[in-house]
Amino acid sequence: MTVVRKHTAFHYNNTTIIFKITIMKTFIHLFLCLIVTAAVSAQKKADLIVHNAKVHTLDTKNTITQAIAVANGKIIKTGTNSDILKLKTKSTTVIDAKGKTIIPGLFDSHMHIIRGGRFFNTELRWDGVRSLKRALAMLKEQAQRTPAGQWVRVVGGWNAYQFEEKRLPTLEEINEATGNVPAFVLHLYGHAYLNKAGIAALKLDANTPNPNGGLIERDINGNPTGMLVAEPNAFILYSTLSKLPELTPDEKVNSTKQFMSEMNRLGVTAIMDAGGGFQNYPDDYGVTTKLCENNELTIRMPYYLFAQKAGNELADYTRWISSVEIGAGCDIPNDGIKKFGKMPQMEYHVQGGGENLVMSAGDFENFDEPRPELSPAMEGQLKSVLSLLIKNRWPFRIHATYNESISQFLNVIEDINKDTPLNGLLWFFDHAETVSEDNLKRIKVLNGGIAIQHRMAYQAEAFIKRYGKTAAANTVPLKKIMDMGIKVGMGTDGTRVASYNPWVGLYWLTTGKSLGGLKYMAAENIVDRTTALKLFTQGSAQLIDLDKDRGVLTENYLADFVILSDDYFTTAEDNILTMEAKLTVVNGKVVYADNDFRSFAAPLPKAIPAWSPVNYFGGYQKN
Repeated sequence: MTVVRKHTAFHYNNTTIIFKITIMKTFIHLFLCLIVTAAVSAQKKADLIVHNAKVHTLDTKNTITQAIAVANGKIIKTGTNSDILKLKTKSTTVIDAKGKTIIPGLFDSHMHIIRGGRFFNTELRWDGVRSLKRALAMLKEQAQRTPAGQWVRVVGGWNAYQFEEKRLPTLEEINEATGNVPAFVLHLYGHAYLNKAGIAALKLDANTPNPNGGLIERDINGNPTGMLVAEPNAFILYSTLSKLPELTPDEKVNSTKQFMSEMNRLGVTAIMDAGGGFQNYPDDYGVTTKLCENNELTIRMPYYLFAQKAGNELADYTRWISSVEIGAGCDIPNDGIKKFGKMPQMEYHVQGGGENLVMSAGDFENFDEPRPELSPAMEGQLKSVLSLLIKNRWPFRIHATYNESISQFLNVIEDINKDTPLNGLLWFFDHAETVSEDNLKRIKVLNGGIAIQHRMAYQAEAFIKRYGKTAAANTVPLKKIMDMGIKVGMGTDGTRVASYNPWVGLYWLTTGKSLGGLKYMAAENIVDRTTALKLFTQGSAQLIDLDKDRGVLTENYLADFVILSDDYFTTAEDNILTMEAKLTVVNGKVVYADNDFRSFAAPLPKAIPAWSPVNYFGGYQKN
């Protein structure tokens, strides 16, 4: 009995222990479930929901869905209207897209936004103007409101073939329109017009020498006519522009905000800034740095450093490498401490060196003139700079219009790679209009990429006049580039040698036509609309290894997307040229909205100074 009682007591105690453990485990399990459920619930609370849309996710299946939910700058879910609206809370901003098409935000892999922003408020844009008569009327109107001491300026982004007259303006027409107000009108990077008042303001006369690499056209008495010709390079155009009056610091801040808003209006959410002539680091980066520090950027903006002084490039890059950390910017500075909390980084940082690494390597893209011959000293100068960049693991990009230049540049890169392997370092060529299949193979072996732009939309006619239709048909040889698996991203090269409007590029990629309507591109190089859009989103991101979290509208990707004015995928091809955003979201925040969605975006202040052409004409024109 005693044994039995002991056994019973033991059994009772063991059962009690097991029961208690079971209860405890159940409690812990339930507690953990509650925590997980709460965490998931918190995670699924949306800051922003856009529904009643055609959301083109651009995933591998090209999925189209109805709605998108965002929290902390990232997409948390896409799906049906009913599924996404379940994530709404009292504080969620809910936007009815009214059946419009949504796409990922466009990523321009080559543009000059930092320089363009500093001057945007001073410039009358002829981009998109469909008649020369209208362009000259705009010029005359702007001259009448331009105050003493200032200039009327049209700074690229247009060509003769966009006009119904299919011709350039004459100096006589420009002088008649502008009178005694100094005027500078730039046609791509080919030539520029100065009116008589402009010639006088710059004190040009019969004794003024031609600058190196440029031509001042003269009459039979040797006096300047007002025509400045890039022969063979654009220095004369850059340098003349640099002599024109600049805006005040506050006006430059406003101007940059206006230009970012203009890009947002066109559906752009990210731009790789390619440096540019007369854009000095760090002096000319102060405006965008200030905007980043104040969390006022509305464009993601990785940028490259472009050496400015011939013969001093190696010293510049040596100094920058010692003082600048790749990827460090105002949001994630050198100390690595993130400033803006949970929101993803709004990229604003040095991405590398380029696009021109040494001045002697500049093969400017003026197809009205013969291909420039590069200096015999170029390869040695380029090798010094590239050796430094590669040794210090600085990514780089190289301006290269012509295949002949690309061959020389590849010789240098291959030579360096023997002793200092690239070993996955990010690098790519810009432009590469006439790159050969042999050089594409060399680029592939070196794991390089190519950033292409729609420059041929503006220069196809000039290219054909000089090199013929057969050569033009494969300028750019896009099919070969893609078939070889070379990384390729799309851009504009705005604001001078072409317009900053990405929809011109999407039109060009999908139709094979110039802006003047000339279909010149070989059929194999024309791509479908989805492929074109991927080049302008995922392709650009891939060039700098950022494609793992953008360019697709899916969970955990950046909330950069656009509600379009028209259905890009089904609209008539000519309508692509007039596409724009009705609403643009960057980093989960509405940064632009047209009148239909105006309540969702903060109003943009008027351009300053008050006489700015932006206040009267805006940016890209639709007339």
